[in-house]
Amino acid sequence: MRVPLLSDKELISGYVGGKEGNLELLINRHRAKIFTHIVLIVKDRALAEDIFQDTFIKVINTLRQGKYREEGKFLPWVIRIAHNLAVDHFRKVNRMPTTSGGEDFDIFDIIKDTDDSIEEVVVQDEINTDLRQLVEMLPEKQKEVLIMRHYCDMSFKEISEETNVSINTALGRMRYALINLRALIEEKEVTLTNY
Repeated sequence: MRVPLLSDKELISGYVGGKEGNLELLINRHRAKIFTHIVLIVKDRALAEDIFQDTFIKVINTLRQGKYREEGKFLPWVIRIAHNLAVDHFRKVNRMPTTSGGEDFDIFDIIKDTDDSIEEVVVQDEINTDLRQLVEMLPEKQKEVLIMRHYCDMSFKEISEETNVSINTALGRMRYALINLRALIEEKEVTLTNY
């Protein structure tokens, strides 16, 4: 006889009531979706893992303080926290450099030297935006594998462990993701080169 799966609401109320293991079940249940969402924003696996941990520290604190209001929206709530933490990270990183402007000050020391023309940068940015929009149209499980593979440089073994599926299933999802992506590129007539 199979034991029925507890809902998020039941797991949360159990965790708040002292069942520590319920949190692990919640994290494992939603890990892949939350992690994929973070990676899509930050495009860096190590940074995504840090933000993922920070997200659950915030979740734990909110639950322990009794501030979480269950409305059947646990996953969207956690994704919103993760999203905000990722955005906050970029706000901190992208602040303008400050300088004393002393005698040795040279404006060219803080201006990034780029080989690309502004036009090339704009075109590449448009291509990346178009591609991101197409990836968002893929079925959830295919999108997940594609993002982990290409944005996180994860091996198929790591992907299979992260998503709790066999390596063959992960490979199959990747194959279908690429097939569907090609079809979307043709259907939407998107140009992915800057020539």
